[in-house]
Amino acid sequence: MNDLINQFSGLSTQIIGGLFAAHLFLFLVLRIWSRRDLHGIVGTLDDFTRGLKHRSVLDRRGHLTEQVDAFLSDVNDVLRHSDQSAERESLKQRINVLDEKRSYLHSIFFETIYNMARNMIDAYPLLGVLGTILAIGAALQQPADAAATVTGVEAIVGRFGEAIWSTFAGLVCGIFLMFVNSLVEPAFLRLSENRFQVREMVSRVKHELVLSSDKETA
Repeated sequence: MNDLINQFSGLSTQIIGGLFAAHLFLFLVLRIWSRRDLHGIVGTLDDFTRGLKHRSVLDRRGHLTEQVDAFLSDVNDVLRHSDQSAERESLKQRINVLDEKRSYLHSIFFETIYNMARNMIDAYPLLGVLGTILAIGAALQQPADAAATVTGVEAIVGRFGEAIWSTFAGLVCGIFLMFVNSLVEPAFLRLSENRFQVREMVSRVKHELVLSSDKETA
């Protein structure tokens, strides 16, 4: 048992560093994932609104969320004006574009992974403290014959640097990951908002153009 405590206490800083690297990689994957989904939303809305005569013209180098807002504004503008029958009919005929490409709206798995990555940042200071406790505990578990040359207090002092580095690593990793999260969180929240807006828009288009048209035909 003492050997196991010694191993864990000796490797606590390296373990924290390894988890930190994996956490950074996870944030990178989430960032790439969110960009891919946002590109999917933009591409689908671009296909959906392609037949509109008065469509917003934006610089393709601009932020993707601005393009999503512009596409949604174009669709809502058509829905608000019942006199634009040609464009309303165009949207009605192209509603299958939205129905065929719905994978970009699947957000549960992404949001679950991000929520886990964000909440686990709080664990790093605790891991640092745990490493410190293990280092002190390992020093206190010195065998009786060693006490003749090294007292328990001296053993603790001898491993104090190891204990401090563990706490330091936990705090630094936690602070840095909080900074990283503050950079990526607005984009992730905006993606969730865009998904919600697109769902609302799809529902409105179907209600006002497809279902209402079917009722009139009937």
